[in-house]
Amino acid sequence: MEYTIAVLPGDGIGPEVVREALKVMQVVGQRFGHTFTTREGLIGGIAIDATGLPLPAATLHLCEQSDAVLLGAVGGPQWDNPNAEVRPEQGLLGIRKALGLFANLRPVKVHPLLLDSSPLRPERLAGVDMLVVRELTGGIYFGEKRRERTDAGEWASDLCLYTQAEVERIVRVAADAARTRRGKLMLVDKANVLETSRLWRSITVGLMQQEYPDVQLEYMLVDACAMHLLRRPADFDVIVTENMFGDILTDEASMLAGSMGMLPSASLGAVSAADGTRMGLYEPIHGSAPDIAGQGKANPLATILSAALLLRYSLGLKAEAAAIEAAVDATLHAGVVTADIATPKQPPVGTAQVGDAVAQAVEAMGTGQ
Repeated sequence: MEYTIAVLPGDGIGPEVVREALKVMQVVGQRFGHTFTTREGLIGGIAIDATGLPLPAATLHLCEQSDAVLLGAVGGPQWDNPNAEVRPEQGLLGIRKALGLFANLRPVKVHPLLLDSSPLRPERLAGVDMLVVRELTGGIYFGEKRRERTDAGEWASDLCLYTQAEVERIVRVAADAARTRRGKLMLVDKANVLETSRLWRSITVGLMQQEYPDVQLEYMLVDACAMHLLRRPADFDVIVTENMFGDILTDEASMLAGSMGMLPSASLGAVSAADGTRMGLYEPIHGSAPDIAGQGKANPLATILSAALLLRYSLGLKAEAAAIEAAVDATLHAGVVTADIATPKQPPVGTAQVGDAVAQAVEAMGTGQ
């Protein structure tokens, strides 16, 4: 089979980690008999420098003509003025909206060999395996924004708006995922204060009663969730929440795994084929890390694991995705790691060496070694 992948390396360490993910995907293609044709586009700061826009029309067209999108990272100090009219992050928001990518899936699983890399005590991390499902195209990030100056001083507002349809579709994604896991769904909101959260809670309770009586539903205020993610993280199975809460909580949850460099993500649209595949954008949850860009220190595993999600959700290649995930496990067991998760027993290697190790592990599976 032949597939077309839009590749958006972006800024900072983005090109470095994307390069390693593509290296692994090509080996997967050779082993399983697929051709992954990649076409590169600009997004973020580098796109602003080249075109004046964080998401050029050519990039969006490229993505629309592809089976899936693999993205590195956007942003950097040279574009870090929050008051600028054009910013790299607008590229991310724009592509999510334009492609209808409303569901962000962020799996958080603690590898046994990385228990010492987390700031939490190892005994709190045993059994951590959760999935955070974040609504991605609504809420305060996309609401009307105003800022004005008056005689009394400046004021600003950000509108947080959600519709019933937006809530229902993301809850269905999360509940479907819970059915394939431990059957537990946690709605995280701020229903004691926010009207949007009260809408989320009433819709979710009704939907779960009608369509998912087999899934256990609980709800938790976002501040309590932030505490319990550190206090009892293994109790969580699937979390569903709105855009801003999901953004914040998944950054916190990344520390459970020891490093942001370990966690992938999938941003998905509606199911578009009979086999359940859908358009998706796949990226590591970390940022552009400009302080280590170009030094070969970046951890590529989150991007490589994002490529595995791409194979699973957008191309329907479940065995191929599992092969990448098994190869990442083999690489960790072999102690081939970058500095962010290295220990005295596991001295660090460079970005390319980790990518090579994962690719070689995939090759070894194919030869029976």
